[in-house]
This record gives sequence, C-alpha cells and structure tokens, in this order.
Amino acid sequence: MSKRTSEELPNAIATLDQNNLEGGDDEEEVVEKKLIEFEDEPFGEVIVHGGNDITVSAGSYARQERMKQVTKVVFLLNITKVGYRDCAYARSLVVVDVPEGITIIGDHSFQSCSSLKDIKFPKSLISIGYQSFTDCSSLEEVDLLHTNVQELGSFAFSHCKSLGEMKVPDSLQTLGQYVFYECSKLVPSNISTTDQDAVVAHLRSKQLHHL
Repeated sequence: MSKRTSEELPNAIATLDQNNLEGGDDEEEVVEKKLIEFEDEPFGEVIVHGGNDITVSAGSYARQERMKQVTKVVFLLNITKVGYRDCAYARSLVVVDVPEGITIIGDHSFQSCSSLKDIKFPKSLISIGYQSFTDCSSLEEVDLLHTNVQELGSFAFSHCKSLGEMKVPDSLQTLGQYVFYECSKLVPSNISTTDQDAVVAHLRSKQLHHL
C-alpha cells in the first residue's frame, strides 16, 4: 500500500473538457463526461484520488491500454472512497492493500483486474459496489470478517472463476443480485459468516446458479 498527499503531486492537473459542460447535455451526461487526469502519474502506477463526481477517464481506450501495465496502486491521504473504475483493467496488478479510512469501494473499481490474487480490506470498509471485482479471475479468497461491510452490490464478485472461499462479517445487511454469479468454485460450505444459514440460503436462491 502507498499513500501520498496532494502536495506531493505538484504537476497534478485537473482537466475539464469544457466542450462537454456547455449546452445540450443533461446532468447525468455531464457528470459522466467530466474527466480528471494526473499528468505526473508514473508509468506502472495508478493514483486513487478519492472518486468524487469528477471521475478518472477510465472509459477511454487509451486509459484502458495504459492500465494494463499498472502493477501498483497509490492511495492519496485522507480519502474515503475508491471511485468509479479507478483501478479497472489493471490486468498486471497482483496485490492491493486498501488503506484504513476507505469506507466505499465504488462501482467497477477493480473490474477486470485479471491477475489480482490478494486484496486486503480495511476495518473501515462499509460498502462494495456494483461489479467492483467482476472478472477478477485470479482472485481465490475474499476475507471481509474483520471489516464493517454492510452491503455487497449486485455482481460485485461475478465471474471470479478462481474464487473458492468467502468470509463475510455479521455486519452485512444487504446483498445485491448475483453477487457471486459464475463463481464456479464457490460453494456454500466455503462461505464463512456468523449468520451462515441466512447468507447461504440467500446465495443458494439467488447467486450460485451452478449448484
């Protein structure tokens, strides 16, 4: 895990495409088109800046190609969220240590990080969003027992084909649809939780279609 302050990024420049902010677009389209770029982001690293409504330009082809070379995630200090697609498509990323203070892992945050094998979650974590870890095909175990997770979003771990063990805390209140869709190695006996009967029943009925 690495953390930096904003002061340590002297050349970081927030760039808004003004053409997308003027005339014609409704509010949703404007938010979707806002971009932020850190021009001094070192090759092989991605900087997680907090995931506000101005999102990293992760949707562009150039960004996705660059993300394939990322092997390290740098978290800025005092942030509470990993934002929309902040680390998506980092196909060379193997290990992530999410720092204490992060409460939300947002939608698509680590989608298609196909080499990711080990991720450590902080106690402060409350929510994992929609498709946050979809298609992390090398991820074998998820341990959330020590966290305060209350919500797992729909498809959060779908298509994690190597996922064989899941540890869920008793703080969990909400499971989205198909959280473990197409996780062919995950069986109810490998899901550890203090309220296992309730979680397993939910998973059997809604998630683990291969059972």
